[in-house]
Amino acid sequence: MTVAASTPARRLTQAERTEISDQRMFEATVNLIVENGTAATSLKEVGERAGYSRGLAGHRFGNKDALFSFVVRRLGEIWLAQLKLTTTGATGFQAIEKALEQHYQFCVDAPQQVQTFYTLWFESVNTSTELSEAIQGIHRRRHADVVAWINQCDQISASVKQSSDAIAAQFSASVIGIVYYWLANPSDLNLARTLHDGLKLTMSQLLSEKNNEELL
Repeated sequence: MTVAASTPARRLTQAERTEISDQRMFEATVNLIVENGTAATSLKEVGERAGYSRGLAGHRFGNKDALFSFVVRRLGEIWLAQLKLTTTGATGFQAIEKALEQHYQFCVDAPQQVQTFYTLWFESVNTSTELSEAIQGIHRRRHADVVAWINQCDQISASVKQSSDAIAAQFSASVIGIVYYWLANPSDLNLARTLHDGLKLTMSQLLSEKNNEELL
């Protein structure tokens, strides 16, 4: 009987090894921030938690601001990809409703990632760092998406579209407020559900020509 020779395992490329280590350090950073907060999360601990040497995170990122910026950008990319998939072809209230459903689902499926993202968001306020620039970019993109959804919808009146910028600002501010309130009560997903549904109602009213002038 002839025994087939085993196929040697393919060696990973440098890019593949880097992506694996980046993902491990991303996950380690999320876990450490949730467990200990940002101040107590060190580059040394991130490297060790990820299963590498204590100096790898320092070599890869240089400082905590760059590490946290990397984490925020990766979270933003993950969420943006899912949000695009969810809202493709939708405009107006339908797109906003789908976006809020997806945001709530993030809270259900990945609460630690949501907590990490907004912890870094809140702590970056009024600072001029790589992290704050990354978060401001995500904020601007979210705002622009809502403006586009409103302006591209044929069912929304021209007078309401004139307020699209203010409505988008209300949306973004409300989402941030919902997360802040939920993080104070993280075990209460029913609360998160109720708050997201309440924002849907508010957005529906703001997009109504009849109610728009009274609410803005």
